[in-house]
Amino acid sequence: MQFPKWVLLFLCLCDVLLAVLVAETTMTTVAPMAPVCAVEDRASLLSFKARIVQDTTDILASWTGTDCCNGDWEGVTCDARGRVTSLQLQRPEKNSEFFMKGTLSAALGNLHFLEVIVISGMKHISGSIPESLTSLSHLTQLVLEDNALGGTIPSSLGHLSSLQILSLSGNHLTGQIPPTVGNLMNLLQLNLARNSLSGPIPQTFKTFPSLQYFDLSSNKLSGALPDHVGQFKNLTYIDLSNNQLSGPIPISIFSLPKLLDLLLSNNRLTGNIPVQIEGLKSITTLSLSGNQLRGQIPASISKLQNLWNLNLSRNGLSDPLPTILASHIPSLLTIDLSYNNFIFETVPDWIRNKELSEVHLAGCGLKGALPTFRKPDSITSIDFSDNQFTDRISSFLTNMSSLQKLNLSNNQLKFNLSELKLPNVLSSLDLHSNQISGSLSNILNSKTSGFLEVIDVSKNQITGIIPELNSGLGLEVLNIGSNKITGHIPSSISNLGELIKLDISRNQIQGTIPMSVGALVKLQWLDISINSLTGKIPNTLLAIERLRHANFRANRLCGKIPQGRPFNVFPVAAYAHNLCLCGTPLPPCRETEEWKRKTKQ
Repeated sequence: MQFPKWVLLFLCLCDVLLAVLVAETTMTTVAPMAPVCAVEDRASLLSFKARIVQDTTDILASWTGTDCCNGDWEGVTCDARGRVTSLQLQRPEKNSEFFMKGTLSAALGNLHFLEVIVISGMKHISGSIPESLTSLSHLTQLVLEDNALGGTIPSSLGHLSSLQILSLSGNHLTGQIPPTVGNLMNLLQLNLARNSLSGPIPQTFKTFPSLQYFDLSSNKLSGALPDHVGQFKNLTYIDLSNNQLSGPIPISIFSLPKLLDLLLSNNRLTGNIPVQIEGLKSITTLSLSGNQLRGQIPASISKLQNLWNLNLSRNGLSDPLPTILASHIPSLLTIDLSYNNFIFETVPDWIRNKELSEVHLAGCGLKGALPTFRKPDSITSIDFSDNQFTDRISSFLTNMSSLQKLNLSNNQLKFNLSELKLPNVLSSLDLHSNQISGSLSNILNSKTSGFLEVIDVSKNQITGIIPELNSGLGLEVLNIGSNKITGHIPSSISNLGELIKLDISRNQIQGTIPMSVGALVKLQWLDISINSLTGKIPNTLLAIERLRHANFRANRLCGKIPQGRPFNVFPVAAYAHNLCLCGTPLPPCRETEEWKRKTKQ
């Protein structure tokens, strides 16, 4: 049977429309639905929020509404089923104004699908780590660093078999590291630094085949360094510094092929530096300072091709240094051999000829003229303090255009401050305890760099007056004590608005204490003792609320001590040997005619 053409055309059109409708229906059916927050997970999050009594970050202010998975709840991430898998609450900036105050709710343990917990930098979250966290079997990251958590580390954390990152650093945790942490075989990072943990490093720390980052620094750990640390062949970072660890350094540590940073400073380690140190093929930073190491630096250290930073200071190492050629340790940038038993007399040629950024050789028996360097423009920091250098200051600083820190204190340098040509980027200048003469105006004038933060020229033979001080200076420390400086304290002292420490003691300064000193509101240390100052201690100084130390002793001051903290709680010795100071902490003022006459002088 044949149909008219218009019927066939109509049937074709119907087929097309049907296909379109089916396609639209299919698309509507398979379109993914946004996950809706599980009721129990929302309840657990709100329980956490309820235990936070103050939140200046305003993160938790976004936790409103019934759906915690719609993207509006800051720090919360869900899976397709509406189960919370990640809780990440981090302080927006390193600013003291941002924090959370409260405790961690045990309800966090009810978020059974959590894989990541990061609650860091909140500073005032205290209390203990909830035991309930150990029920989070999917957890791969537990980061609770830089809070105020106390108590001990729950031993049950060792049940979190999926954990890859455990960081509890920067809290107030005490007690021993639980041996059960050694059960976490999947750990990549372990960071328990900056707490008050004590006792030994657990012997159970033998089964970390994938561990890359190991930081237990700044605790009170004792005992020996475990030999099995050398079994963690994937380690790139070890920091066990600032503890009370003792005994020799295990030779096994020097067989870690991927290790980049080895920091063992400020412990009680003994013995020699092993010759096997050459096994650290990838090492970039080696710090063994502040221990009780003896013997000589092994010649094998010259084979560390990737070493950037070497710090062996404050040990008992002795001469001679190994022969190191120009081609040895080619990557070296910083070196610190200070305060050992070295008597170099002169800076070793291989140090002078390298392109270094930091050279610290304090207390190394150096004598005579200051050295010259082949690449002076690369140096940013020099510490030659506690040696016996005598001269050549002007040529020493030639071409040191990058120098930021210079410490030549406690030498026998004799020069006039007019010979000193300071680099423009210098931030710290320490020349105390030498035989330097001249006037302060040579280093404090209109050309003084705004970068300069520290000037210490105390215990020298500097004369003249304190010059007028220009605005724009960034000085935080000014120590000119124990010289022969005369004149008055200029009222322009108030231009040093960043000053934290001011010491003008043991000079011959006269006149009164200017009221403008009260404008130094950041001041924490003030010493104007043993001069010839007269008049009162101005009440304007009460504006310096951060002051922790003050000394007005042995002047000719008179009148009532400012009656407010901290001046009325400083010890009596801070005001002793003056003309007629009175008021707390000294006896009350008696307004006799003689007292009135003296206070007007």
